[in-house]
Amino acid sequence: MTQMLDRLVRLYDIPKLSQYDDTLTANAITIRRPRSYEKPQVLTWVREHFSNGWMGECDVTFGHQPITTFIATTGGEIIGFCAYEATYRNFVGPVGVADGFRGKKVGSALVLHCLHAMAEMGYAYAVIGGPKEAAPFYAKEFGAVDIAGSDVGIYVDRLNGSDS
Repeated sequence: MTQMLDRLVRLYDIPKLSQYDDTLTANAITIRRPRSYEKPQVLTWVREHFSNGWMGECDVTFGHQPITTFIATTGGEIIGFCAYEATYRNFVGPVGVADGFRGKKVGSALVLHCLHAMAEMGYAYAVIGGPKEAAPFYAKEFGAVDIAGSDVGIYVDRLNGSDS
């Protein structure tokens, strides 16, 4: 099992969304919230590209108003997603980008959209959980700091066969 770690991000000190505009525009990528009628497409895409567990987490976000997921699209196709307030309040994730679009700042832009939305909700901090190996990325991109003692993460006592 992958070793997990939670990180804390100061939402009052996050980068501006505009820092990714040129990269996204150059690659004809749009980031937006999915619409309710797009739920089946989004959930199918998440399950096919990632896992049933991530699909379940994403499914929960369609019950929120506004929907607490952002998707990245190009040419009418989904290429990435990031959810927040899915498994726990004030948590970002899961986040995933299709293989052919990694390294183009899509994941960073998706996470940043979620962080800005959480700041607008009134949060001062956000928690990003995930693989321990991702800690340097989140520190560099968003100033995230590791939360001491969180190396088990939020996914404790998981049911057999769960694949979050």
